[in-house]
Amino acid sequence: MRRLGTIAFYVIGVLAILYLALYAYVTLTGHEFDPGDPIHIFRKPDAPSYS
Repeated sequence: MRRLGTIAFYVIGVLAILYLALYAYVTLTGHEFDPGDPIHIFRKPDAPSYS
C-alpha cells in the first residue's frame, strides 16, 4: 500500500510539472490555445420519447 501511495505521489507530481511547463510555454511564446468547436449533444427531433 505504501508503494502505491508513493507511485501516486510521483504521478501527481509529474502531472503538475507538465501543467506548469505547458503554462510557461504558452506564457513565454505568446501562443494561445483556442479550443475547437464544442461537442454538440442533441436529440433527434424524430426520436421516440421514453418518459
